[in-house]
Amino acid sequence: MHTFPAIDRLKATLDQHRPLDPVIVRNLREDLIVRWTYHSNAIEGNTLTLQETKVALEGITIGGKTLREHLEAVNHRNAILLLEELVQKNEPLTEWTIKSLHQLILRGIDDDNAGRYRSVNVRIAGAGHLPPDQLIVPQLMESFITWYQNEAMAMHPIERAARVHSDFVKIHPFADGNGRTSRLLMNLELMKAGYPPAVLPVEMRLAYYTALDADHVRGEKDDFVQMVGSISKDAFRPYFHALSLPWEESQ
Repeated sequence: MHTFPAIDRLKATLDQHRPLDPVIVRNLREDLIVRWTYHSNAIEGNTLTLQETKVALEGITIGGKTLREHLEAVNHRNAILLLEELVQKNEPLTEWTIKSLHQLILRGIDDDNAGRYRSVNVRIAGAGHLPPDQLIVPQLMESFITWYQNEAMAMHPIERAARVHSDFVKIHPFADGNGRTSRLLMNLELMKAGYPPAVLPVEMRLAYYTALDADHVRGEKDDFVQMVGSISKDAFRPYFHALSLPWEESQ
């Protein structure tokens, strides 16, 4: 359905330079963890700035910010660490994986619901899509994993990552933390396929919600897949910069 030749070329170029210098890897990883944590939490309303997120991850408390906001930063970083472990072991996507990531996201914030499917019906503020009844969530999640194991495997990694993200959010299996979990799952797919993790910037929040709603309400998947393609392409930039590779010519 979709072809992503420009991104495939970027990946091929980057792969030629692997293994990367450990200093570059460490530097890029530290920067990525802060940016990914900041943007994913900011999309959900966390008010820590990028700099404040960096400081919070160093264990320093920021005055005027809530304990929840500090926990959201630390929890998200810990979820990324689990993600890296899953990628290293090439773990398949399972309900256990999803619940484990979610449990880390809500640890110390809402321990009763952390890693547990919702037992209430929910509405998403401002969205046209109404998430399914809580009674069928377990069944829908089972179908989601079956779809992933079969159909999803035939897709280009970018399309698969986008579909995993969007289809998961459509089910909205948890009472809270679905957005953060969905962006982790998207990157789990990208990372397992050898792509850099893609960060969805908070500045794109409106376009992001609009594209998801178009998929969930009308079944129009293209806008969201293209959006994931666009942020995936941008995810190569820091690597090309670190390796002094020309960016323009690689498109």
